[in-house]
Amino acid sequence: MAVLGILPMNALAFGLAAAAYFNVSAGGIRQPLDWVAGVATMIFVNQKMMALFSLLFGVGVVVFADRAKAKGRRVVWLSLWRFVLLLIVGLAHTAVWEGDVLVLYALCAPIVLLVRKLPAGLLMSSGVVLALAGSLAAPLFQNTVSAEGTELGDYWSAGAGDRSDAVAGWFYLDVSGRALGLMLIGVALFRLGIVQGQRDDWYYRRMAWWGLVAGTTVTAAESVLRIANDWSPDYALTGHVLTGLGTIPMALGYMALIIMWNRRNGRHVELLRNVGRMALTNYLAQTILGVTMLTLWWDGIDLSRTMIAVWILGVWGLQLWWSTWWLARFRYGPFEWAWRCATYRRWQPLRHNVVTGEAG
Repeated sequence: MAVLGILPMNALAFGLAAAAYFNVSAGGIRQPLDWVAGVATMIFVNQKMMALFSLLFGVGVVVFADRAKAKGRRVVWLSLWRFVLLLIVGLAHTAVWEGDVLVLYALCAPIVLLVRKLPAGLLMSSGVVLALAGSLAAPLFQNTVSAEGTELGDYWSAGAGDRSDAVAGWFYLDVSGRALGLMLIGVALFRLGIVQGQRDDWYYRRMAWWGLVAGTTVTAAESVLRIANDWSPDYALTGHVLTGLGTIPMALGYMALIIMWNRRNGRHVELLRNVGRMALTNYLAQTILGVTMLTLWWDGIDLSRTMIAVWILGVWGLQLWWSTWWLARFRYGPFEWAWRCATYRRWQPLRHNVVTGEAG
């Protein structure tokens, strides 16, 4: 769900001006349906799916370390080597598309590895502080923006110049703090047995209810504020406070729903599980498809948000199909397999009919 869910935001960067990612009025608007798609994306998707992705990445760091220790491997060195490989993949991905998150994740991962054994309460509180740091600091940086909003650059206006140093600094503070903070929250939830689904349905129903109601209310208030002020640059950064405050509860609400859904056995659940088993491959494939089609092939077409939404549905269907088709024949996705071979520095079995103690 996380890897599919980040596509609606990333697709905007593939097909529209950079500012359209943050400002619905900055591009892709032709009809009322485009406004609906834009505002709905900002309320229900923006930051929330990256939050889930970051949370699960933190869990992945701990799971890998725990399994490596159980097998008698050198946990720290093997993990660090794995992060270096991820950094290389991220740098290659950045050369294709500047919106990459893998470089950031690779840089945050050693910190997660270092603090993974701290008490869950400390990890949770530290994660919340880091995740909200950029949002809570936004009003201070808004004070550096003039009424014309020239300092915002292409963050807010299509075709505008570069962002000021202050705005660029705030942006990196927000993105990096949120990524690392959600990773620590993920580790805390893992240590408490919550993310693995070890609580009963009543616990997750309550988490989903309070998380989604509170998060949606706060995040929707941000959209109302922006719409009421005609997407004025006066609220470009301060409006971000509400998004930040709503992101964590909404992400936890989504997580609770997914955990309950995952307990059901069915074709639709298995399709989604297969996409998740190939998360790296599907994430990189989204970029390949997005850059090739939306950025290069359709460069001369004035794309709308509705058109991009239809394209997203097509990619989702394709990834649901190919993930299941591939994993029926192979143990890992192609990029997962390559990463695994490079991590252990030895050839890993790929087809299901190969039996070895190194698989699994």
